[in-house]
Amino acid sequence: MQRHFHEELEGLKQTLLAMGALVEDQIHRVMRALVERDDGLAQEVIDRDRQVNAYDVEVDEKCVELLALHQPAAGDLRFITTAMKIVTDLERIGDQAVNIAQRAIELNREPQLKPYIDLPRMAEKAARMVKESLDAFVNRDTALARRVCAEDAAVDALKEQVFRELLTFMMEDARTIPRAIRLILISRFLERVADHATNIAEMVIYLVEGKMVRHTLA
Repeated sequence: MQRHFHEELEGLKQTLLAMGALVEDQIHRVMRALVERDDGLAQEVIDRDRQVNAYDVEVDEKCVELLALHQPAAGDLRFITTAMKIVTDLERIGDQAVNIAQRAIELNREPQLKPYIDLPRMAEKAARMVKESLDAFVNRDTALARRVCAEDAAVDALKEQVFRELLTFMMEDARTIPRAIRLILISRFLERVADHATNIAEMVIYLVEGKMVRHTLA
């Protein structure tokens, strides 16, 4: 019975990792869609969100089943409750990719406002944070989890840089405002991806050390 339970825990972890790989790929794909002005690729990102949602339901149901049937003790209980929180953040990262895809399609209806430099840099950092937070989860690596939390500041700084640059465009020419606002929104969506990766990293620290660090890490 105990062996079966731990096999189910391992299966849960693998499903969570598959979902993580999918949402990370969604971020990479949607930024390609934005930079290359590819409506078809943006629509693919939107359509693939169904698979992200399916993983969300699968993980949630498996966690509830494990809690109900096995009444796990401290360490395993923390693992399952952590998985339930991580899956919520991964699902929301998927939602941010969809939001970016929708804005990309809207932007493609007009000439490109400016070369995209900082937004792809933001996306690269945010996607790496997602990957590293999940690596920290798999390896129970709290040092890596804390590095992920620290990386959030760099994404925030890039968001502010994007905002200041686009504000200049809007002040100089009112006709740029609709496009600039969409790009500002994309920067906010990427910032939220980084925030969700930070949440996952904080939950890894909780899983390993048994203490909540949310709102306490500098």
